[in-house]
Amino acid sequence: MHLEEFRTLLARHARPDWTTAIDGVLISKVDRPDPPAPSMSGTVLAVIAQGAKRLALGERVYEYGAGQYLVASVDLPVTGQFVQADPGEPALGVGLVLEPSAVAELLLQAGPGDIPHTGGGAPSGIAVSDAPAELLDAVVRLLRLLDEPRDRAVLAPLIKREILWRVITGEQGATVRQLGLADSGLSHVSRAVRWIREHYAEAFRVEDVARLSGMSVSAFYRNFQAVTAMSPIQFQKQIRLQEARLLLATHPSDVTGVGQRVGYDNPSQFSREYRRQFGAPPSRDAARLRDTVRSPAGALP
Repeated sequence: MHLEEFRTLLARHARPDWTTAIDGVLISKVDRPDPPAPSMSGTVLAVIAQGAKRLALGERVYEYGAGQYLVASVDLPVTGQFVQADPGEPALGVGLVLEPSAVAELLLQAGPGDIPHTGGGAPSGIAVSDAPAELLDAVVRLLRLLDEPRDRAVLAPLIKREILWRVITGEQGATVRQLGLADSGLSHVSRAVRWIREHYAEAFRVEDVARLSGMSVSAFYRNFQAVTAMSPIQFQKQIRLQEARLLLATHPSDVTGVGQRVGYDNPSQFSREYRRQFGAPPSRDAARLRDTVRSPAGALP
């Protein structure tokens, strides 16, 4: 019952740019399978109503379909594609942006024993689960507000809090809870992720980033790998190549210059790693990008 109304609401309110009248809520509608495309995941809860999507993070692969949800608690470089979608039965899903402040507020308000106990260590930055009926019910009620503008301003924040609470106390709650904990392993890794993203073109020593993150080198390696499925150097390479691809879309004839801007001093190394990542050398991929209409990025279904 929830899925049927869920699909109807998403199909009615889907826009080409994925936005909705509710802040932080995005709707996707895709009518054909697409080739794997790199993007940043964002911090998001994504729930599928119809179709399926496959997402790769390093060597980990996540596939989720109707009645399932994905949570991404760190903004990570991922490669995603819709694997079940056609014009007669498009892939439909909704995404809710996860805000650390909202997670922290709920954790502070929770009573003793309300939050499930979790073991030590940082959880993966991305996780997938079946959506319980209570979560689907709350998501559908949020989407109904798209047809009720008078009630939207008052009720949407309340239902978003309920959805977040269902996720925080659910099967993948550990992944989301650490988003709101200032001293969690995930928060330390997030600090390193932000630094690498802001300084991706610079060479760095892992020891220095570990110190900046407030962790020992061994703990930093262990937690960074657990959250991102990559080493810090591999993560930097992913960011460099994604930034290079964006630059090539607007500067297709300056392959050498783009490589240097993202941190590659050796043009042949840049071309080799770019081809390994995207399946074509930079110049050919740039030409292909000019002929392609890009979809919104992120881990939305």
